[in-house]
This record gives sequence, C-alpha cells and structure tokens, in this order.
Amino acid sequence: MKDKKIVVFLLAAVGLLILPFIAQLFGNAWVRIIDIALLYVLLALGLNIVVGYAGLLDLGYVAFYAVGAYMFGLLASSHLWEQFPAIAATFPEGLHTPLWIVIPVAALLAGLAGVLLGAPTLRLRGDYLAIVTLGFGEIIRVFLNNLDHPVNITNGPKGIGPIDSMHLFGFDFGKRHELFGYDIPPVVNYYFLFLFLVVLSVLICYRLERSRIGRAWMAIREDEIAAKAMGINTRNMKLLAFGMGATFGGVAGVMFAGYQSFITPEAFSLQESIMIVAMVVLGGIGHIPGVIVGALLLAALPEVLRYVAGPLQAMTDGRLDASILRQLLIATAMIVIMLLRPRGLWPSPEHGKAAPTPVAK
Repeated sequence: MKDKKIVVFLLAAVGLLILPFIAQLFGNAWVRIIDIALLYVLLALGLNIVVGYAGLLDLGYVAFYAVGAYMFGLLASSHLWEQFPAIAATFPEGLHTPLWIVIPVAALLAGLAGVLLGAPTLRLRGDYLAIVTLGFGEIIRVFLNNLDHPVNITNGPKGIGPIDSMHLFGFDFGKRHELFGYDIPPVVNYYFLFLFLVVLSVLICYRLERSRIGRAWMAIREDEIAAKAMGINTRNMKLLAFGMGATFGGVAGVMFAGYQSFITPEAFSLQESIMIVAMVVLGGIGHIPGVIVGALLLAALPEVLRYVAGPLQAMTDGRLDASILRQLLIATAMIVIMLLRPRGLWPSPEHGKAAPTPVAK
C-alpha cells in the first residue's frame, strides 16, 4: 500500500510539472486559467482553516486577500513614491521591495487583521458571525475605495498600477526565460511559483489538521460548550484560526497583485468572498483534497464556460447575454452537484461510526 502511494505521488508530481507545457500548446490563456485556479486553491485552503476546521462561517475573507494585494501594490509601485515627497527623498530610485520581504509582512499584517476581526466576534455564532464578517469585508473594500482623499493612499477606484513583477533572488517571474532551448513565458513562471505555494500550504494544513491545535479546532466546531468543558481555551483557538486563515489570504493577495500588475477595490467584492466559501462547501468542508477539487472546479469552470456561452448566444441570435448565460450555467452546475452530493464532491470520512466487525473465517 505504501509503495502504491509513492507511485501515485510521483505520477502526480510529473503530471503537475508538465501540465503548463501541455496547456501552452493550446495557448497561454489556458495556462493563465490554471494560474488563477491555483490562487483560488490557496485562498480556499486558508478559508478551510476557519470554516472547515474551526466551524466559523466567515463571509469577509476577501478582506485579507485585499490587505495582501494592497500591501504589495504600495511597496512595489511608484504610487507612494509619487504621492509623498519624504518617501521619494528616502528612496530616490523608487520603492521596489523584494518579494521575500513583502510576503512575510503581508502575512503578518493579514494575520493581525484576522485577529482584530475575530476579537469582537468571539461570542457570535452561525448567522450572526456571518453577518459581522460580511460587514468587515465590505468595510475594507469601502475604505480602499475612498482612501484617496484628503491623503491619497490607495488611489481610490482608479486602483494602483503598474506594479512590479515579482522577483526572487534575481529571478524575474514577469520575463521570458530560456531553458534548454525552450522558451518559458511569464505565465509558466508564475505557475511554478503558485504551485510551490499551494504544495507548501497543503503540507501546513495537513500538519495543522493532525496537531493538537487542529483537534482543538474540530472539537470547537462539533460542540463549543463541550470543548470548553474539556479545558480547551476556545477564545485563543478561535483567534488563532482567524489569524492563521488570514495569513493564507494575505500571501494569495501578494501573488495576485504581482501577477495582475494592477489592482482595484472592485477586485475584492462580496461576490469573491461568497465564491471562496462556495469552493470550500462544494468540495467538502474540512477535507483538504475536497477543498482543492472545489477550488479548481469553481475557478476554472467560469473561464471554460466562456467557450460554451458564446455558441449558445449565437444560437439565440444574441437575445441572451453571454456573461449572464455563463453565470446561469455555473449556478445550475452548482445546484446539481449539491443535490447529488450534499456533503461535497470529496467529503471527509465520517467520524463516530463503528468500524465493521471482521467476519470470522
């Protein structure tokens, strides 16, 4: 059995390494779809800590995504350099903060934001917690949209750009490179960066799930009163879940800003938060493989359906808008999946059931 698992892991690793080159044969647009899907996997894994492990319904998770994106946008663009003479005098060549500095800072800042969100919501559960976190996400978006007056910090609805491409130890992910005579475009460079972060995040989530902290989160999810009676500090565990999940969102935001080279507050709307929650629920709450499948499906499906909505629009002589038709197809697919698989596409094994009694021979 162990040898079979090793073979499966090796085959999966080879498949992931050659995937972007196969997709590139059909155009860079398909590689870009995979890149965005990996970013959503990173977001879904972070939200799974809060929703799946600790059982805290968070509808404002996109706020941490925005914190990371704007952190990188401000530190890797000319915006602050142009708006504040003191910064221009201190950094005459502009702010071009290295990626290895921005990622820990963004993770720390997003984690702090997660703790600040969790602190006033410790006594809330269920729908009330969802409403408060939803409001927090909208407050962050409104702040980003209006912090251009009287001091222009976020440039308001105009957004921030251009943002530097990501550099790591002299390697520029935003430029073409040549390897063994093969031309590697930026979308492939970013694919391997995002894949590395996803694999690292999976390992972290896997270790957390099986640690004392993970078991404490799951105890709170199942019955908070019983968990408290067993001596678990539910307050600290909840704050840790909010903070830990938020760090994933902050790192994903950094990747998004560097990948897009431009950010606006509209990229962090309530719809994004709901979509990330849907990824966790659709895949299987609390189950890492299920969350990954749900994120990949919901991230890639809208882009793939562009190629379906166009012909359907032509068949109706343009009476149906392609974008509306695409959303209709996505919603229909989600309803069908949840009706057929109410616990998700790949749910976690059910606990508490007695193991089957071995048959005596």
